[in-house]
Amino acid sequence: MKFIHIGDLHLGAEPDSGRAYSKNRDQEFYETLERVVTYCNEHKVELLLFSGDVFHHQPLLRELKELDYLFSKLIDTRVVMIAGNHDYIKPRSFYLTYQWESLVYFLSDKELDFVEFPELKLAVYGFSYHTPIMEGALPRLAPSADTTSHILLLHGGDGKHLPFDKNALAASGFDYVALGHIHKPEIVVPGKMAYAGSLEPLDKTETGDHGFIEGELVDAQLKLTFVPFAKRKYIELRVTTDRELSGHALRDRVQDEIWQHGRENMYKVILVGNRHAEVVYDTENFDTLGNIVEIIDDTEPYYDLEKLYNKNENNLLGKFIASFKDAEEGSLEYEALIQGVEALMRTRRDER
Repeated sequence: MKFIHIGDLHLGAEPDSGRAYSKNRDQEFYETLERVVTYCNEHKVELLLFSGDVFHHQPLLRELKELDYLFSKLIDTRVVMIAGNHDYIKPRSFYLTYQWESLVYFLSDKELDFVEFPELKLAVYGFSYHTPIMEGALPRLAPSADTTSHILLLHGGDGKHLPFDKNALAASGFDYVALGHIHKPEIVVPGKMAYAGSLEPLDKTETGDHGFIEGELVDAQLKLTFVPFAKRKYIELRVTTDRELSGHALRDRVQDEIWQHGRENMYKVILVGNRHAEVVYDTENFDTLGNIVEIIDDTEPYYDLEKLYNKNENNLLGKFIASFKDAEEGSLEYEALIQGVEALMRTRRDER
């Protein structure tokens, strides 16, 4: 038996709103899900599991219809879902009244419920959020259906969302615990429990690969594999500068790095290294080079300290440099020296 476990889909989210590349980002979430549907059909996946936060907010009726239409393209795959803390079930939620036309089983109760698949000798368990916060510890759970295998869908794991003991949960009798809420993919207990992470990354903190967990159950042995599947990913890109690098040369270097790592991805660029003391990098318009979410200039100004001292031996700057004459490059004292020289030089420039 094959299944796909998707954690936090967050349909309707608008990451990095206002940036040129993010204009159609919300639609890309649907496109990635449509690719998952195609993958299920091509790989003969029997179960598609969603462990909460399918939507980023309370779903509208038209949004449920769009999701249902995508699921209608599945050939032999059943879908089981729960609601998480973002799409939790309000008293008038469309989740409660929507009639799915596809093979969708929505476990909407606030108490543990299950759906049974006799042909797979399997039951899938889960419960949905009816409030955005569930601070109490996860109650003791155990499978109850008269089947061979048992899978639990669970959304939570931090202090405000069903904190749990992973060892106790792993020993509770479920063959697999499909976790949601944490957006970073992680195999929590090999062959037993995993966070699939968010299918598409939602902000610059969600670096690395995103996708889904693929599971295959053969003779009571479960094999779990993380499958990278997101259209884009956030990358922290460190670009090293040097004292000879001009502003235009830096733009070219950043652009080359972005093209190397993939122009479709999104970047937090951190500039490191030295720069000429008289050079100030203008990074305001760097977002035209690619999908740059943030750019941080951590470069250090380079000063020829010996030359500076010789020119300023009898003034405040020269005396300051002399007071650090034994500071070794790379030490805290040397860093303090450079910061002090920079402050004094800035004062000189301001007085001109």
